[in-house]
Amino acid sequence: MNIQRWIARRETNWQRLDALLKKVEQKGLKSQRSAEIRELASLYRSVAADLARARTQKVGNTLTHSLQSLTTRAYTQIYQGSRRQEWQAALEFYRWGLPSVVQQTFAYIATATAVFLLGALIAWWYAWQDPTFMSLVVPENLISQVRDEHKLWMGSIVGIEPLASSGIMINNLSVSFAAVAGGMTAGAYTAYMMVINGLLIGAVGTLVGQNNLAYPFWAFVFPHGSLELPAIFFAGGAGFLLGKAILFPGKYRRRDALKFYGSLAVQLVFGIVPMLIIAGTIEGFFSPNPSIPDPIKYLAGIGLFVLLVMYCSRKKIK
Repeated sequence: MNIQRWIARRETNWQRLDALLKKVEQKGLKSQRSAEIRELASLYRSVAADLARARTQKVGNTLTHSLQSLTTRAYTQIYQGSRRQEWQAALEFYRWGLPSVVQQTFAYIATATAVFLLGALIAWWYAWQDPTFMSLVVPENLISQVRDEHKLWMGSIVGIEPLASSGIMINNLSVSFAAVAGGMTAGAYTAYMMVINGLLIGAVGTLVGQNNLAYPFWAFVFPHGSLELPAIFFAGGAGFLLGKAILFPGKYRRRDALKFYGSLAVQLVFGIVPMLIIAGTIEGFFSPNPSIPDPIKYLAGIGLFVLLVMYCSRKKIK
């Protein structure tokens, strides 16, 4: 390869890329016209290829370093700018997009909530009518601890807060993702998950009520439950959205219905994850803390739920 001839032929591109980068570095990528952005990306790929050839042909350290500097600057502007836009899009979604999706899919979230509450009501009714029912839903060691020792179990979290918190997050995420994925069974498994979780909370709530431990139990549940339970209802709503697409696609072809309702379900999942992370942190560090008075825990739970309702009720002014 004739090095001097190659340099003369490629140098115009290098100078043009340098000129574009100086403009971008001064005014930002967004300030450039779309044609210039496309040209910048094209020149970046071209100069990156030139850098590879320069290294292969060993054309000299000075030129190689110059091309390396150009490609590094271009990479920084193209990809870091892209990452900034992604972060801005994520912030915009959590600021306005998620509340809009919650409002749009409220009927499905309400259905999941109703199925959960139905399970809780069934558990409450049968637990009072049939003493043997409790052992079908609640682990035997937990029943004996509450009935025989008149103690709650959340004291075991104290002292291992980080481990307990991470375990709680993983478990809640698993339950929520299972409820969402259950939509692919036409919503049947989603309904099952809602009923099972409702049965469990209803049975445990009845157990502690029968043994005069309801006040400290619900003081434990309120702070994290104000986010954890709505997140599970969101997951159930996402699952029912997928079930609707399969069973009742309406005016859409079933494939198109899955794309449309699936997009809404995915957006709900994006909302579930931070809710469960926050809830798991609260459940690990705040809810079981014996030094925090129960009235404070009730107030914290109520306050978080009110804030969540206000957040989900937001409407973007156009």
